[in-house]
Amino acid sequence: MQPDGISLPLVREDVRRALQEDVGGGDITAALIDAERQAEATVISREHAVLCGQAWFEQAFWLLDESVRIDWRAQDGDNVEPNQILCVVYGPARVLLTGERSALNFLQTLSGTATATRRYVDALGDSGVQLLDTRKTIPGLRQAQKYAVRCAGGRNHRMGLYDGVLIKENHIAAAGSIGRAVDQARHHAPPGIAVEVEVEDLQQLREALAAGADIVLLDNMEPDLLRQAVAITAGQAKLEASGGITLDNIRAVADTGVDYISIGAITKHVQAVDLSMRINI
Repeated sequence: MQPDGISLPLVREDVRRALQEDVGGGDITAALIDAERQAEATVISREHAVLCGQAWFEQAFWLLDESVRIDWRAQDGDNVEPNQILCVVYGPARVLLTGERSALNFLQTLSGTATATRRYVDALGDSGVQLLDTRKTIPGLRQAQKYAVRCAGGRNHRMGLYDGVLIKENHIAAAGSIGRAVDQARHHAPPGIAVEVEVEDLQQLREALAAGADIVLLDNMEPDLLRQAVAITAGQAKLEASGGITLDNIRAVADTGVDYISIGAITKHVQAVDLSMRINI
């Protein structure tokens, strides 16, 4: 399968790196198995989770041997239960043994990202506020993790430093003021790129609005302060809340009237989903 918004060449490159890291010059343990031996493997989930990472799982086998067949019983974005069969894999025993760990590493990591995202999306309920991710991702797997966020109902913030302007404290200090930083961003950024400014108090919010920021990130503000920020902004810019937001307080933050809530934990504090692959030779 081809994941939405991600090219298969990118998936293959991710998987090639993983296989090179794991297999190197060859799997000397799998070499104990007859090269002609065929096998069947069943992948199950051991916990409640949101499945994600099918394309990466598939390529971990197909880059070793294109004859491998995979019968999926669930799809990316699906909620899965403990002991649920996710897929059945058929092919040469050596290939299934060699590709197993890399395939599962992708599937359990991306499912972990999707599972965490879904929890926050569910906590937002019918608030209408959109959950955003951040750049706090596993190095080399940003596009994969951001795909997992989308699978679970979240929305991607900027992909990197090249497709969005986010003026933070150090940028403001270097430019001399919020107004100057926004002016410079308007001058240098490609047409159509939104300019976002991170602020820590209401005075900085007013400066960002006066400078014409498209989005203002309200950093580590309590709900009462967020409500004041919403009132001051009065629709002049989109508002994003970030910092100190948990599953316990995210709905209270959403109810202040902000447009977005960004959570670094969904891609940074990844707890891999417990999966198992049982091979029958």
